[in-house]
Amino acid sequence: MDIRNELADLGIDADASPRRLAEYSYDASNYRIPPLAVAFPRSAREVATIVARCHDLGVPVIVRGGGTSMAGNAIGDGVVIDLSRHLDRVLSIDTETSSAVAGSGIVLTTLAAHAREATDGRLTFAPDPSSASRATLGGAIGNDACGNHSVRYGRTSDHVIELHLVTADGHLLTATRDGLYATDPGGRDAAARAAGIADELRGLASDNLAILRTELETIPRQVSGYHLARLLPENGFDVARALVGSEGTCAIVVSAKVRLVPVATSQLLLCVGYHSPADAARDVPAILPFAPSAIEGIDQKIVATMAARRGRDTVAGLPEGSAWLFIDVDSESAEAQREIDVPATAERLLDHLRGEGRMIDATVVDDPVRRKALWRVREDGAGLSSRLADPDDESVGGNYESWPGWEDAAVAPERLADYLDDFAELLDRHRLTGVMYGHFGAGCMHVRITFDLRTAEGRAVMEHFCTDAAELVVRHGGSLSGEHGDGRARSAFLPIMYSPGMMAAFARFKAIWDPAGTLNPGSIVDPPSITADLALADVPRRTWPTAFDLGHGHGDAPQGATELPLIDPFVHAVQGCIGVGRCRADTGGVMCPSYRATRDEKDSTRGRARVLQDMVRTASSVDEGWRSPEVAEALELCLSCKACSTDCPTGVDMATYKSEFFHHHYRRRLRPLSHYSLGWMPAWLSAAGAFAPLINRAMSSKLSALAALAGGIDPRRTMPAFSTRRSRKTHLDALTPVSPTSQIVLFVDSFTRAFRPQVATAAAEVLGATGEQVGCSAENCCGLTWISTGQLGKARRVLRRTAANLDDGTDRPIVVPEPSCAAALAKDLPELVATDSARRVAARVRSFASHLPTLLDAGWQPPPLPDEVTLQTHCHEYAVFGARTGTAALEALGVTVHSADGCCGVAGNFGFEKGHYEVSMAVAENGLAPALRDDPQRTVITDGFSCAMAVEHLATVDDGLADARGVRGVHLAELLTDTTSHRPTPEEPRRARS
Repeated sequence: MDIRNELADLGIDADASPRRLAEYSYDASNYRIPPLAVAFPRSAREVATIVARCHDLGVPVIVRGGGTSMAGNAIGDGVVIDLSRHLDRVLSIDTETSSAVAGSGIVLTTLAAHAREATDGRLTFAPDPSSASRATLGGAIGNDACGNHSVRYGRTSDHVIELHLVTADGHLLTATRDGLYATDPGGRDAAARAAGIADELRGLASDNLAILRTELETIPRQVSGYHLARLLPENGFDVARALVGSEGTCAIVVSAKVRLVPVATSQLLLCVGYHSPADAARDVPAILPFAPSAIEGIDQKIVATMAARRGRDTVAGLPEGSAWLFIDVDSESAEAQREIDVPATAERLLDHLRGEGRMIDATVVDDPVRRKALWRVREDGAGLSSRLADPDDESVGGNYESWPGWEDAAVAPERLADYLDDFAELLDRHRLTGVMYGHFGAGCMHVRITFDLRTAEGRAVMEHFCTDAAELVVRHGGSLSGEHGDGRARSAFLPIMYSPGMMAAFARFKAIWDPAGTLNPGSIVDPPSITADLALADVPRRTWPTAFDLGHGHGDAPQGATELPLIDPFVHAVQGCIGVGRCRADTGGVMCPSYRATRDEKDSTRGRARVLQDMVRTASSVDEGWRSPEVAEALELCLSCKACSTDCPTGVDMATYKSEFFHHHYRRRLRPLSHYSLGWMPAWLSAAGAFAPLINRAMSSKLSALAALAGGIDPRRTMPAFSTRRSRKTHLDALTPVSPTSQIVLFVDSFTRAFRPQVATAAAEVLGATGEQVGCSAENCCGLTWISTGQLGKARRVLRRTAANLDDGTDRPIVVPEPSCAAALAKDLPELVATDSARRVAARVRSFASHLPTLLDAGWQPPPLPDEVTLQTHCHEYAVFGARTGTAALEALGVTVHSADGCCGVAGNFGFEKGHYEVSMAVAENGLAPALRDDPQRTVITDGFSCAMAVEHLATVDDGLADARGVRGVHLAELLTDTTSHRPTPEEPRRARS
């Protein structure tokens, strides 16, 4: 049976390609189950059509939103329905009733933003799990998600008013707080189905009154099992809330009406340091009476990894300690304490904690930017803890892996500390290490553990540990799950937590809704073993030779850690993605620009990583290894921006994996034309420069389209003009070559030499402004274009020569005006040329912006500067030298920065290549284009040459920039010299648009 064709005949958008199945075989859990097909319905009616057909055929149905489920409750071997592509709209917002109706596929932060916009900032949607920037409303309802501020706002079930459903047999019903009805009043069959289900639910509640009252709703975060207590008479027979947390096993939620809450005002973040998570937990009962909106905890291992991966400044502001509580206090907290203001409440709380005697130190964070940055440490906990890394911190023990599986248990807040003490003993007994973070104020502890999922012995340890852990949390009166649901990770342990009578009631509840058992089978009722279908269980040990040195990902691993030397470095690298899905976020960071443009899972970093993970398996839908067309297709729209290497909490570096894959994929095969025209650009730029006037004239004529097509370039793209021989002579010949007396090496890259030599002159002038001697190196190459097109043999030869020329026995800085070339020398050079010489050179490399603080420290004063600028940060500089490198430099100079957040869309060769134009322009709409329209007359800083080309192209083709014709991007070095102008002079060559 071909279910995809069955659905296509019904007009459903469905995909059963090997690549698509690989993408949807995983969620954020330990599990992998390939589906039969993936469907993308456009309406609730289409969802009903899909489910009805699958019901008739006996095919399982699994509904999915953002795919961030950590318990394995968003995968299955039937038809996966992705609601996030089309059912993602806010349908209405009612300010009088403080409610909203939205599709299940809407992202939680998007829903909250719409609510704030529609109510002038007064109301928002409260549940804010750490994955809120990509998790969907339907997923939050399915798991009864909570979030960082659940101390005040509770669980998603506390905010649900009604649910619009599709039943297992395809009926459209509406569940409310007092019953169940047909969504279409005229639908007799649906009305009869609703009445029948309601009658059976009343019978279920009536038959089990005692156990529903005594076994359920005993602690704030009791999420495990079904919420049958909501059906009790004293709870008003609330069918809507009874379905929250049912994980798609009973009905499919296509939209929901939810409650909105007032936006908190005057927030302060208190960061309080402790010796251990247990010490922090013991202070929670003392904090709760102060009515904070959040009490979240993290341990030292997560903080150390954040600092190692993204820089020490990302954790600046944390007080001394080995574990921390993040406590949000606001106007409601002050009101509860009858204080006059929030700072007074914060100080009173800190005084109280000092009296308790457990806290070590504390800081009060009132700056919104700093507060957001510190919250990100907590929000990225799941990803950061999965691959811990800090060679300077003995508590981390080098680099090692941790996994979910028992990451979500909850107890009453007053019992959390004792539970953690016993849990630590349990970890020691099983010779495992746990990385702790979570919702301390609600008693919900997330722990990622060093399970070895790659060996049978390690999997047996996991099963024995989780069994003991389930018994432990039940002894403490807790719940197996406090937020993520039971899924495949914990459902098998529900009989430890609940009586046989309650388990029978759960099975009956499932059967009332889904008699045939086709909705998300394997979760809550009739689960498989927790070690079934583990993603790492069938990955063979084999060697995948790589050009890049991808490391071994191991050090002196703590007890229970996976022995990473047994894993091939390439396999270990691509398995770095654990599915948390930050690459699918609409806001924050730069990744993943292609996903933000297309909204297709295949264009996310996660989607690409999942296809690569299937490639290295024994048997999968992606079975041609390096020659796999599915992987090539998945990587086609990767811009190689490198942002994921920084933004991804697990450090996935898709740009490197893409280069590596193409290096093997095209070995001894004909490559795309652009790999020759653009990939070999440094080799022919010098020769082209001799004929610059002729080439520039040709590229401004009708011949440009033919030339573009011959080179695999999109003819719509604005082409750069080559600098003339006179221009190069004027700017480059005046520079002093590197000599033994040079104190700074100015690395003039191929792009700067060929297209904007004036940048080299400006850079030399600024670098020498403090009296240091600047020596120019204009004969070397970083190999960037060969790297980005996967021609790594040539790239390595070029880089070896460059390293030999630059490794001169000194530690003088090498300053590179082009950020992408600087990044290639700093990161790719030591990974492709794994020698001490390459590492020494890489350690000396600076981007121009990153070197500016040295000049300021030496007392340099710049010329008069504009009050405001628009800054397009180059993605490679963002990833390798720091997200705020350019911004910090300009702010230190007293300039107000308007950041064009996100990738420019050109991204080296990507935006020029045939087939990429539409995506390139859509990427520009995420940040650069709106920033230019905001003030077309504002000076635009574009240190990256591709960013400068993006600006010029937009100024040429964008009607919204009609007043900015001729605007160009200015390098920061040009801004800092007296000759700077953001308008082209008459003698400057105009760029050609094919």
